[in-house]
Amino acid sequence: MRVLIEADPQAVALRAAALVEGLVRSKAGCVIGLAAGATPLALYAQLTDRRRGLDFSRAAVFGLDEYLGLDGAHPASCALTLRAHFIDKAGVSPARTHLLDGMAQGDLAAYCAAYEERIRAAGGLDLQILGLGVNGHIGFNEPGCSLAGRTRLVGLRRSTRATNAPIFAPAPVPEAALTTGIGTILEARRIILLATGPSKADAVAKMVEGPVTALVPASALQLHPDAVVVLDEAAAAGLALAEDYRDEAAICLERGGIAAI
Repeated sequence: MRVLIEADPQAVALRAAALVEGLVRSKAGCVIGLAAGATPLALYAQLTDRRRGLDFSRAAVFGLDEYLGLDGAHPASCALTLRAHFIDKAGVSPARTHLLDGMAQGDLAAYCAAYEERIRAAGGLDLQILGLGVNGHIGFNEPGCSLAGRTRLVGLRRSTRATNAPIFAPAPVPEAALTTGIGTILEARRIILLATGPSKADAVAKMVEGPVTALVPASALQLHPDAVVVLDEAAAAGLALAEDYRDEAAICLERGGIAAI
């Protein structure tokens, strides 16, 4: 796991954008998994800035998760967030846009298995972009989940519903969601996780320096051969080895440039 510590959320977005840009310029038909939380939105703004000149017309994208019971036009849906902040602005082809359907009916296990097959048919994920929940979740893989889980129906923990309550107020937060699993995420060839702000510091420390445990689902990223965690100073405040991570990043950037990250 490579840990990059930047000054503030904007610097986090700029660093992550440089990493994604390298993939898009080297592989026009790349396959990217998109997270719809608040933290990645600044990254999406950077990637769709016309001054960056990136072409996503041949890329394919897969949504990470979705609230069960919300259609794609609901203002709190993951689908609308991804379309408004990235997919439409980036010009991703509708034929290469794959989002979980919160209104899926019938056999949800079969629906989720078909979503996994769509990822495989696209050649697998070249990159999965992630945020981090305050309880250590990634996607809607909540504490206590299987670290080998696939795309499936899940119940949302009370801590997650409490965090997301302002988005839905005065309506209640949905109690269930569809999410790609930890096993699915770990099959991505590269993972970039973004975390900013003091509310994420405890989860970041447990994810990076704690044991691999289902109680902190994001800790499974320690097992991935190419996971990059990009943090601001506030989110990195609980890391015991913060200075070592800074030194390592500086050495890699000096010796190999951004390609070494």
